[in-house]
Order: sequence, then structure tokens, then C-alpha cells
Amino acid sequence: MIFRGWQKTSLIEYPGRISTVLFVGSCNFRCPFCYNRDLVLSPEKMRAIDEREVLGYMRENKRLYQAVIVTGGEPTIDKELPSFLLKVKRLGLLAGIETNGTNPAMLERLIKDKVVDFVGMDIKAPLSWDEYRKAAGISEKALLESVKKSVSLLLGSGIDYEFRTTYVRGIHDEGSIKRIAEQLRGARRYVLQKFLPKNTIDGSLSLTPNYGSGQLLRLRKSIKGNFVECEVRNV
Repeated sequence: MIFRGWQKTSLIEYPGRISTVLFVGSCNFRCPFCYNRDLVLSPEKMRAIDEREVLGYMRENKRLYQAVIVTGGEPTIDKELPSFLLKVKRLGLLAGIETNGTNPAMLERLIKDKVVDFVGMDIKAPLSWDEYRKAAGISEKALLESVKKSVSLLLGSGIDYEFRTTYVRGIHDEGSIKRIAEQLRGARRYVLQKFLPKNTIDGSLSLTPNYGSGQLLRLRKSIKGNFVECEVRNV
């Protein structure tokens, strides 16, 4: 498996664990607020990191880590993902992915084969076509139907997971977040993330003022009853 980015150490990507984070190139979404512009649009221009380099490093330093997270881009469009996660598990480490939910068949396989311990799934907007196509930059309704299948799969999976929404002015308002909360009612964990504008696919959003931390915290208070856990991140 080839990666196009590597954050050696993270304390937040896998909740409660020290992880290393690997970035897969390419994505089937074009979220205007995505800050991994180069990773999504031109991954071939970024350094290729072979899985052998990663696994060698983790083997030598696994005492420092508890988990490996594969993100993107969109990792589930890479057919080599299951075999890589299996190699991670064989090192005695936890394996996690971050996904947009558009490949429920792959997600189901990972869960069934027990090669993934944690899934972070981005929820871009309320699960309606008009809102989701704007937030995800897509034109195929089938992608939203796949997202809905992945939501249902995670809700009934029994594995550790969280749903996440990045709160972006011009894309979301309080009403849209409350609709998401209703649609995900009963989920184990929901995270409302503060938008950190930089190098976005829609360059104008890099100039968009953030919603304030206070507003995110107040919004969390109004929706937390829908979830077992609800938190705000990046404040």
C-alpha cells in the first residue's frame, strides 16, 4: 500500500490512544472546505511512502504507540487496505480508519474480518441530497445512499466508532447540525469539529471567519442528549 502523507504521532485521531496517522491519496469527494487539497487533487506530486517503510518504523517503535490510523483522501477506495490493516494487527497494534462512508462493502468486510478496531466517519451535512451534494462536492446520488448504509452499519456494528462533522460557515448552521444529531440519534460518539481554514479546495473558504468556540460549545450542549458521548474538537 502506498501513502502520501504521514503524521508520526497523534493524540486525538484514535480517542484515548497514541497513534500514527497515514494519509492515502485521492478521494471520491470534493468537499469545498477540505484542507487536504493537494492530497485529494494531485497526490502524485506528493512523496510516495511505501507500507514497508511504515511497518518497519512501527516494528521498531511500537512501544511508543498503541494504534495506526489510515485516513485520506479516502482509504476505502484502496483495495490493499484490508491486507495492510491485517499487518498492523499482527504487530500487536490497534488499527483504525477515517472514512467518508462511500464504500460500505469494504467497511463491512473490515469489520467482519476483525482487522479494524475503530472507525471515524465524517458526516458532511444532514443526510439529504440537496445538502450533502453541496457539502461533499458530489453529483452522484448513489454516493449519499452508500453513506447512509455505512451509518447504519456502524450503528449496529459493536466496534468502537465516532461520527464527526466539521462546522463550516456557509455550509452549516445550527439547524443543520441539529438535523444531523437527530439522524444519528443513539450513536456512541459524535464530534463537532471547529473548521481550521488552510489550503482548502474552495480557496474562498480559507478566508471565511470561523464560528467561535463558544458557539460550538453551546451547540454541543443542545445536541448532546442524542448521543452516548458528544464533544467539540479543535477549540
